[in-house]
Amino acid sequence: MRARFNPSFKLQAVEKALCREEGISLAVIAKSLGVGQSTLSKWIFKSRNQTLVRDSDQAISAEKGKPFEKRPQDWCDNEKLKLVIRCGSMSDVEINQVCREQGIYAHHIKQWQDEFGNGDMTNKADNKALENRQLKSENKALKKELRRKEKALAEAAALLILQKKANHLWGYDEDDSQ
Repeated sequence: MRARFNPSFKLQAVEKALCREEGISLAVIAKSLGVGQSTLSKWIFKSRNQTLVRDSDQAISAEKGKPFEKRPQDWCDNEKLKLVIRCGSMSDVEINQVCREQGIYAHHIKQWQDEFGNGDMTNKADNKALENRQLKSENKALKKELRRKEKALAEAAALLILQKKANHLWGYDEDDSQ
């Protein structure tokens, strides 16, 4: 018998999955919720298409007339900058209101503000891609070296075994000759 989840649980699961930290996989979130990963992925897909329903049988965010909010990691630098500038002259209460509308938290805006202020807004995607390429090439080189060493070890072991067999057959070592 399949488990049935109510719409509010589905909505909370989708929100948790979309707001997860960068290092946490969807599988970990699904396991913690007691849901299959494919089920959670299907709910996320439906929420993005606004077909996941609430208890009132209305589509997610249909009352707002906009699609499901994106995660803070999904924001591009231009969008972050516009929001930081927009919130620059606002009070904390107004910033919190804007954050609720955008589906983010106030600490994200403060973090983005610090990043822009410190000049740390280099293209993180390019840096990650470059780092991934470097790690892949390093991994490839290490695997190649490991294969070479394994072959050398296997050859040395085979030679040792052959030497022992030869000594056993002829009954003497070359080193023992007088």
